[in-house]
Amino acid sequence: MHPLVVRAAKGELPEWSCAGAPRREHMRRVADLMEHWARSLDLDAGEVVRWRAAGYLHDVLRDGDPSELRTMIADEELRDLPDPVLHGPAAADRLEEEGVGDSELILAVAFHTIGHPRLGRLGRALYTADFLEPGRDFPGDPRAELRKRMPHAAEEVVIEVARARIGRTLDAGRSLRRESVAFWNGLVALAGR
Repeated sequence: MHPLVVRAAKGELPEWSCAGAPRREHMRRVADLMEHWARSLDLDAGEVVRWRAAGYLHDVLRDGDPSELRTMIADEELRDLPDPVLHGPAAADRLEEEGVGDSELILAVAFHTIGHPRLGRLGRALYTADFLEPGRDFPGDPRAELRKRMPHAAEEVVIEVARARIGRTLDAGRSLRRESVAFWNGLVALAGR
């Protein structure tokens, strides 16, 4: 396992990170949730480290300048993402530059905001944890109940989270990315709907 990933699991972010104190608190809560779910699934110690590291690394560039983040993204098609979601692909590319060769973790970081049809269990958990972390609760919000159902009802919870996240995009009158549409279609196909 790459040393950067091991350090991230301990909350030690790379020197190139761009995340202020409130963002780091969010990252810690996501990492704690990811660790809890990994342990609940009886994953081995290495997997627990990977899941916890994903919780920290997903927003490692979240507070970066969008114009700078855009230049960091290798895939030209991803450079046209809206400013608030550029940090995922930028961080993923930076992790690869640092020598992190964990393709599942890289994909999870890159697409934790919009989803992707190739997200595995780690990626779907990160997509869900980013939305469900306890710091985002408000009165009448179903997030706490959804968190309780994770990870053992993951299939259903991920669909509910995707419905909420995609619904917000549609409610705002914005178009859906093809990755999000394919992610949704893959989730409902897995669920047999």
